[in-house]
Amino acid sequence: MPRAAPALIAAEMFTWAQPVIPLGGGLVLRAWLRRDAPEVFAAAQDPAIRRWHALGADTEDEAEERVDAWARSWSSGTDANWAIADSRSGRIAGRAALRSIHPAHGLAEVAYWVVPAVRGRGIAPRAVQALIGWAFDIAGFHRLDLRHSVHNTQSCRVATKCDFALEGVNRSAWLHDDGWHDMHMHARINDGGPAATTAPIVRARPRHRAGD
Repeated sequence: MPRAAPALIAAEMFTWAQPVIPLGGGLVLRAWLRRDAPEVFAAAQDPAIRRWHALGADTEDEAEERVDAWARSWSSGTDANWAIADSRSGRIAGRAALRSIHPAHGLAEVAYWVVPAVRGRGIAPRAVQALIGWAFDIAGFHRLDLRHSVHNTQSCRVATKCDFALEGVNRSAWLHDDGWHDMHMHARINDGGPAATTAPIVRARPRHRAGD
């Protein structure tokens, strides 16, 4: 029997502390902390975030549960969730994530949102580019998908700015509050092009805990 091909993404990667990824402009991608829950609850009240993202935080207790789940997701190796945060104050500017990670094939789906106070500053594209840099240059992912409602023009602009190719439309593929939406499918392939990383990635120890 032929041996199975080795996984593209080493499982050991997720036994290390989640890296801190600089974005420039005083922002970083960092692990989620339980103290972020009130800001996540506030973000969940924003109409745009409620429309496009299944945040599921109608109370502060639910927000705390969601933050705890994001913090734990790193060690599972199936999702990787980062807070977009001010490096000095710790205030939350948004979220960037790799969802549905398939280590064997080096596949994942990019997700992101930013809070209303910082929109229009190019933070979402910077966060996604930094995430791509880590995923391709450090972790060794092969393909990143990015899906959004065909009506979400802002997210489509972020995908275009970050060089995700539009591959097609998934019909009636995601249930939003107002019904089923067709979804644009974008993707970016790790083809050995220019690295997306623009600053050194900090490998923090010990592992962050949700209650810190």
